[in-house]
Amino acid sequence: MSAVIHPTAIVDASAVMGDGVKIGPFCVIGPNCAIGNNTELFAHVVLEQNVTIGEDCVLKAGVVLGGPPQDHKFKGESTGVIVGDRVQLREYVTIHRATGEGNNTVVGDDNLVMAYVHVGHNCQIGSRNMLSSYAGLAGHVTIEDNVVIGGMVGIHQFVHVGKYAMLGAYSKIVQDVPPFMLADGRPADVLDINAIGLRRTGLVQEDRNTISDAYKLLYRSSMNRAQAIEQIRSELPQIEALEYLLAFVERVSKGSSGRQDDRPRR
Repeated sequence: MSAVIHPTAIVDASAVMGDGVKIGPFCVIGPNCAIGNNTELFAHVVLEQNVTIGEDCVLKAGVVLGGPPQDHKFKGESTGVIVGDRVQLREYVTIHRATGEGNNTVVGDDNLVMAYVHVGHNCQIGSRNMLSSYAGLAGHVTIEDNVVIGGMVGIHQFVHVGKYAMLGAYSKIVQDVPPFMLADGRPADVLDINAIGLRRTGLVQEDRNTISDAYKLLYRSSMNRAQAIEQIRSELPQIEALEYLLAFVERVSKGSSGRQDDRPRR
């Protein structure tokens, strides 16, 4: 099979397209772009430059990928956007290139990114996530796997969201959200475990209870964070998911303002 390109589309000579690619009307494909097999771009999609898209993706009308980062540090260096396989980008999603020579903004596999979502420069998004409409991710945000982000959520730069977390609609996320947790509010607080997400992990009930007990010690006891972690490690079953949670929480304290990826500034 070969690519099917609408006659109104503009495709740079350097672009590489796999078998079964469909390029809709009035699309613009810029330099150094690559599109994987069976991916379809609907009308008015723009790939500005240095964009790589995997196989079996769907980009609906008005999606713009590979625009320059909204970052004063950016000086025109060569950076890009990488999108994995089986990703759905709905209407008017924007994803910007990274800052820093050779860096990429990355979206993993099997993600659903709903209409009008913005993903800023240097974001790293894992797989099987759902980003609801009008969510905005500032630069250097990390979203792990199987995360649900509600509509109108705003995420501060350098925030790190752990796997199987859920962020309630309209939330203002200024600090890291640990894995398996539900966060909501302005600014958001960790309110509970993400019970549905935990069931989806395949953990047995006993292990889910362990995560729930750890949550209560971390967020609903009178102990400080270090005391809670010490008690969790001494009293609860040391399952893999619990250690993942505790390691995440411990990394947060090494960063700045509750964000593990935000190094302290002088």
